[in-house]
Amino acid sequence: MSDTPLPIRIAALYRFTPLDSASVREPLARACAGAAVLGTLLLAPEGINGTIAGSDTGIDRVLDHIRALPGCADLDVKESRAATPPFHRMKVRLKREIVTMGKPGIDPLAAGQYVAPAEWNALIADPATIVIDTRNDYEVAIGSFERAVDPGTRTFRDFPAWFRDHRDELAGKKVAMFCTGGIRCEKATAFLKAEGLDEVFHLKGGILNYLEHVPAAESLWRGECFVFDERVAVGAGLAPGTHTLCRACRMPVSGEDRASPRYVEGVACPRCHGERDDDQRAGYAERQRQARLAEARGYAHVGAALPPR
Repeated sequence: MSDTPLPIRIAALYRFTPLDSASVREPLARACAGAAVLGTLLLAPEGINGTIAGSDTGIDRVLDHIRALPGCADLDVKESRAATPPFHRMKVRLKREIVTMGKPGIDPLAAGQYVAPAEWNALIADPATIVIDTRNDYEVAIGSFERAVDPGTRTFRDFPAWFRDHRDELAGKKVAMFCTGGIRCEKATAFLKAEGLDEVFHLKGGILNYLEHVPAAESLWRGECFVFDERVAVGAGLAPGTHTLCRACRMPVSGEDRASPRYVEGVACPRCHGERDDDQRAGYAERQRQARLAEARGYAHVGAALPPR
């Protein structure tokens, strides 16, 4: 077996730091274009968040540019590799928040205590610890940590209301939270501290950091981890997972889902089968046909914009 690394380098990153996001956007977009890097970067007054992919040289150039921004010198980056580009475009967007909770005044720099992956198992195995998955319901459905509470949120905006409904259960307890790359749980711990909880912890670097560094034999992770790119999901060691993406609803699709008579590749999955009309199905079918033609001809098909999450 060849030891040659896969050609595409993927860098997931975020940093909470005061940022003049409007003035940062255009120079950053030019840096990405000049380095032939694809992906999405979000900029807001509270910082930067996103995932990019490209060659080793291209990623280095963009990371150097980002690390030169105020407060980003020690930017934490989680990296993996892929055989093909997981993105079709480069987008650098201005947002009100880099992860949307919808609660103005939360200081993400006043977050809970970081817990390194090597120490995470002991924390969440403690019966006195309440473990909370801060991701959305469709992400939790394909994998999570043992003993983790699923808030059942459809978006991160729902998390504050869930917490307030369960405040009495969490008050005075040790709470450990986690998310995909560390950003949501970092902001969630800041929210809980602002709400008066003291013993609040979060997994440093998120699930991706844990899967990269904790051996599978020692892992308390069960299932796969959803990622917001064409890989769809990853497992231990950040190896590609088994899920694909429904092009109609953009939800992860398991092998069992793909065996369902309600699954039509590129058109519908069991989750959204009854939610689309004939015109929508026809449009999805045409997009899938064009994608197959492009693949047969050896070029990438970007296709119509997918519906928003």
